[in-house]
Amino acid sequence: MFADKDISKFNNIETPFYYYDTDLLQKTLRSCADAAKPYHFHIHYALKANFNSVLLAHIKTIGFGADCVSAGEVRRAVEVGFDHKKIVFAGVGKSDKEINEALDLDIFCFNVESIQELEVLNDLARAKGKTAQVAIRINPNVDAHTHHNITTGLDENKFGINSWDLPECAEMLRICSNLEFIGIHFHIGSQITNLDVYKNLCIRVNEFSAWFEDRGFNVKVLNVGGGLGIDYYNPDHQIPDFEAYFEIFNNFLEVKPNQEVHFELGRALVGQSASLITKALYIKKGKKKNFVVLDAGMTELMRPALYQAYHKIENLSQSKIVNPKSSIVKYDIVGPICESTDCFGKEVEQPETFRGDIFAIRSTGAYGEVMASKYNLRDEIRAVYSTEM
Repeated sequence: MFADKDISKFNNIETPFYYYDTDLLQKTLRSCADAAKPYHFHIHYALKANFNSVLLAHIKTIGFGADCVSAGEVRRAVEVGFDHKKIVFAGVGKSDKEINEALDLDIFCFNVESIQELEVLNDLARAKGKTAQVAIRINPNVDAHTHHNITTGLDENKFGINSWDLPECAEMLRICSNLEFIGIHFHIGSQITNLDVYKNLCIRVNEFSAWFEDRGFNVKVLNVGGGLGIDYYNPDHQIPDFEAYFEIFNNFLEVKPNQEVHFELGRALVGQSASLITKALYIKKGKKKNFVVLDAGMTELMRPALYQAYHKIENLSQSKIVNPKSSIVKYDIVGPICESTDCFGKEVEQPETFRGDIFAIRSTGAYGEVMASKYNLRDEIRAVYSTEM
């Protein structure tokens, strides 16, 4: 992302800010669309990864739909021009207000996560004289082999309807006259890099699809979720292998002629498109530890504090200085927030660093800007785009 970039341009912009490479974003979106096209797969972009309006405009233009987990995300998707018939509303805790707003917008589908939600949605749809299309989110008990905080497909997780509750779910669907069952939905976790996990998911999807078909339900939609990860350690390997990803579903999913396969991709589409650009405020040297104190903190990028997540950190100022004799120093790279967890990395090897050096924290296009907070009454984080430079 920065190999050919004139970093001096960053010196004239107040830090911290998110820098978006919109050219890379477009290449990633096109790569995904091209890989999905031979199989006629439907892609919904998961807004929870990043709801920046500029990014959404690019994603909408490529023809993808939207996967939303709040009425605010549904509203944003409509505002930027997504086709309301390509908007899916998921989430384990939809409020009555949120459901009513989505009903008014005539979205494509509600992914329903509990039997009680079926009752509530049916009552609210009946009050409006509407029929809501629903897909049942099923907890398949498939281990995604990812961080336990972002695993969503096990029996112990709060998401979806468990297999032993499906008979009751089927009976509820039969009596809910203002609901139209169109399919089944799954999402087993995030930042999945072992593609074999998806083979196990396909087996479970096949089983549940047959279960509903055997009971007289027409399963039009197989929504297999998303969760495809990115390479945080090698951010210059920027575009995920979408061909290998989609090929697994083509090979292992049993799709009938009348069925559609839907995906909800987020991080894989936008994760590598941004870096958090920040400046070194102070260098603290000690006997056991050296610290670089940046002007960005956990208020700008929450993932390291929340998940102990790794992001590659680069001193852009020193990396442009060709000096084979320059010393490498291990630093704890920290932010200015009054919390001990405000740390981006410990014992990170960097060229000797000085006050004012510009740093890039890579792979922050997903769950970066959207998780920023006002804690400590920090200024709102800004965004800068490659097209502006």
